[in-house]
Amino acid sequence: MEIKDIVLTSEERRELKQFSTTGKQNVRLVNRAKIILALDRPKGKRTQTQDAIMRCIGVSRQTIQNVKRDFLAAENVTAFLQRKKRSTPPVKPKVTGELEARVVALACGKVPQGYARWTLRLLAEKCVELQYIDSMSHMTISRLLKKHNLNLT
Repeated sequence: MEIKDIVLTSEERRELKQFSTTGKQNVRLVNRAKIILALDRPKGKRTQTQDAIMRCIGVSRQTIQNVKRDFLAAENVTAFLQRKKRSTPPVKPKVTGELEARVVALACGKVPQGYARWTLRLLAEKCVELQYIDSMSHMTISRLLKKHNLNLT
């Protein structure tokens, strides 16, 4: 399936050039603007080859095709240069400040009978046993304790 050529209006060309050369922009979006400018065929002139675009901008051939497809599907240049909205909300972190405080207090507290010291796995199991949380990884405990400069050794 061949995707049709891109012919920009002078206004679209100006907007893309301005976007790619001024201000603080996301590099990915700047590269998208540069790719479209490189693919532009004003008055039937030849565009740069995909290999030249790949070398100049540092993207793959597939990226060029994807950007071209996205540009042709966009309503306008402004819509094309916007980051896509997330379709799903971000996942809330399992560890809250309250849980952090409980884990730190537990790690600083008395070791259970029969144990010489707290281990990461033992802390994780104890948090579940005390119903602080449904499940917790020993690696989560490790990151949390490192964050608070606590060492179990």
